[in-house]
Amino acid sequence: MSQAYQLSVAQAARQIAQGELSPVELVESLLRRIESLGPGLKAWVYLDQEAVLAEARIKAEEVKSGAALGPLHGVPIGLKDIYYTAGIPTTACSRLYADFVPEYDATTVTLMKNAGAIMLGKTVTTEFACLDPSPTLNPWNAKHTPGGSSSGSAVAVAVKMCPAAMGSQTIGSVLRPASYNGVVGFKPTLGRVSRHGIIPVSWSLDTAGWITRTVEDAALLLDVMAGADPQDPVASTLEPEDYVKAATSPAAPRIGLLQGYFHENSDAETRSHMEQIAERLSRAGATVEEITLPGSIETAMDDQRLIMAVEGGAFHQEMFRTRSEEYQPLLREMLRWGLEASAVDYSRALERRLRFIADMKDAAAKADVLLTASTPTPALADLTNTGNSMYQGPWTSCGLPAISIPSGLATSGLPLGIQLASAHFQEARLLAAARWCESVLDVQLSPPEK
Repeated sequence: MSQAYQLSVAQAARQIAQGELSPVELVESLLRRIESLGPGLKAWVYLDQEAVLAEARIKAEEVKSGAALGPLHGVPIGLKDIYYTAGIPTTACSRLYADFVPEYDATTVTLMKNAGAIMLGKTVTTEFACLDPSPTLNPWNAKHTPGGSSSGSAVAVAVKMCPAAMGSQTIGSVLRPASYNGVVGFKPTLGRVSRHGIIPVSWSLDTAGWITRTVEDAALLLDVMAGADPQDPVASTLEPEDYVKAATSPAAPRIGLLQGYFHENSDAETRSHMEQIAERLSRAGATVEEITLPGSIETAMDDQRLIMAVEGGAFHQEMFRTRSEEYQPLLREMLRWGLEASAVDYSRALERRLRFIADMKDAAAKADVLLTASTPTPALADLTNTGNSMYQGPWTSCGLPAISIPSGLATSGLPLGIQLASAHFQEARLLAAARWCESVLDVQLSPPEK
């Protein structure tokens, strides 16, 4: 018999709404799971069990009283430790923010709470969601990176410590760790979800995202969080769609297979895997056609890194001036580079980025979704970095929505994933296509139990 901790977000929400599962039972099951796995994976930086149980009891009473229930009622969600939580430390896993306790919740946190969700705890991030690896371990193989910067969120979801967890992506910090850990990672269009109350890296690149075990759950969370926010000037006023409904009965999509950059930089096993996936999707009814990438992708990553460094430097300028030695080395070097970069170089990077955005908009218009491998290789056997972000970064730079879903295991026993992207604000189309691919591939991955 399955345990409550194994339920997806949508499954748990349905059972709670139907009176088949108590929020208290769900929370207790998750807490037992966390305790049984122990602290070795280092996925959590803050977890107040008594507070979470108290909130679960309130949610259970609301069910009994017949109160109107939100779509996430009683479901615990993990939060990357850069999301503001009123009265609870938000440290960005940095000594510089060790004593920071926000006075208000991030907009996304407020929306999830309004939908009935329980904030389970804060997950480990790389320092300020940047470069230096976190202490989190990959549950598939501890000698391989779990990815970053949303490392704790990806691992917590993969080993079923929580059904979903929030992350953020400035280059590849949601999609990469999701792929490395065999779960679903979703990044909406830049501006589809508010970033108010999320400690920033780069104002023009940062995108809220989340990690789940199913595409349906990714859609459900987007239903809750999509929309305008006057406190985030980048947040779009475009009306959201019904994303869960869009992903309920999806049709076979038109898929644009991106080769070139996404083929040449993959290892042999990943290339072979992608060829097999494309063939399998085609046999199942999808139209799969190769689409040529624009030449502007060749400079996109270098420009993105410069923009991130300059805008990150702007946010950290005052702290860096007096406390630079307290930053971890890779982040310290990035901030120094950003603060010393010339305005001309930054301006030219922004100009090239606009060209890249326009080119990728044209590419996305040629199919329902674009298809690539999620990463050039499985998780690297290198704990000095968080992995190669070159396959996720382009989607963050051009702002297109993207999702990574598990697609199998490498010969090493590590997860492989495929990545789908769609046109700006076409999340409904993207999630429908991802759900269709998910059903065709029928891959559910779980790390080996120790």
